[in-house]
Amino acid sequence: MSRTIIDRRAGTVTLFAFDEDQGLSEHAAPFDALVHVIDGEADVTLFGKALRLKSGEMVILPANKPHALRAAKRFKMLLTMIRSRKGAD
Repeated sequence: MSRTIIDRRAGTVTLFAFDEDQGLSEHAAPFDALVHVIDGEADVTLFGKALRLKSGEMVILPANKPHALRAAKRFKMLLTMIRSRKGAD
């Protein structure tokens, strides 16, 4: 389940909720993203390594790098995607 909270040209903020063992399969995005776990626990795979994130923890997903997410327990996260590119300022 997801709900977009902010959708602007500069970026988006989206709230996601996952049941245990649900997630997002490996993919890459064209922009940097910040994942902030606000409840529960998630396994984030980045650069081929699994990270266990718990409530209150965050990770940056660099642009164009494969990553995946899976709920270790039910969890909620805020995903902030910044749509600017280096040198575009």
